[in-house]
Amino acid sequence: MASTVRDVMTSDPICLTPDATLTEAARHMRDSDIGDVLVVEKGRLQGIITDRDIAVRAVADGLDPRSAKISQIVSGPVHTIASTDQISDAVSMMRKHALRRLPVCEGDRPVGIVSIGDLALEQDRTSALADISGAPPSR
Repeated sequence: MASTVRDVMTSDPICLTPDATLTEAARHMRDSDIGDVLVVEKGRLQGIITDRDIAVRAVADGLDPRSAKISQIVSGPVHTIASTDQISDAVSMMRKHALRRLPVCEGDRPVGIVSIGDLALEQDRTSALADISGAPPSR
């Protein structure tokens, strides 16, 4: 069984600069079948934006996704974890802060991301969340 965050994280997360548009972010999410992108400036993590952020903070407020920048709706400061930390530390942090996704950083540079689905697949393959997380994407 895996013990460190590195063992369960998704490596090479999609990272965009704050001046990327919401449309660019949404296309990356669609094309990579993911629900988030990390926002970085000069290689340093600035925040995270999710598909829900685009819907609730942007579209619902009438922002034009072709011109609105992700910096307008980015969540931050963001909680992070190191790839060498224990999976139990990730679980505790996600519980404490009600997080669904947790960027994995070396210093302030993102190297991965761990989701509650990743943890479910690792910790309890028979759970409903693991079944959902392991299923092929619906299009």
